[in-house]
Amino acid sequence: MPGIDTLIIYAINLAGIPLGIFAFVHALMQRADAYTAANRMTKPAWLGITGAAGFVLVLPVFSFYGPGTLFWLASLVAVLVYIVDVRPSLAEVQGKG
Repeated sequence: MPGIDTLIIYAINLAGIPLGIFAFVHALMQRADAYTAANRMTKPAWLGITGAAGFVLVLPVFSFYGPGTLFWLASLVAVLVYIVDVRPSLAEVQGKG
């Protein structure tokens, strides 16, 4: 029976997958000029960041207990930065927030 810490890490690992997919799809659906108007990196840059991060979060070899733990953690941070920082800025610029 796995311990509570293992279950929490497993839940965070599973929660990262839909977050990565959501961040990429959201970045894909936004206007390119909104990124520059919000004083953020360009749309292709964020598509590359969120796409690569989503890819890493989906692959099981990059899970928290796998050999790619550092890549998994960096990908989760990148996706969370997009969701917490860039997404609200884009919504504000586009009048959605």
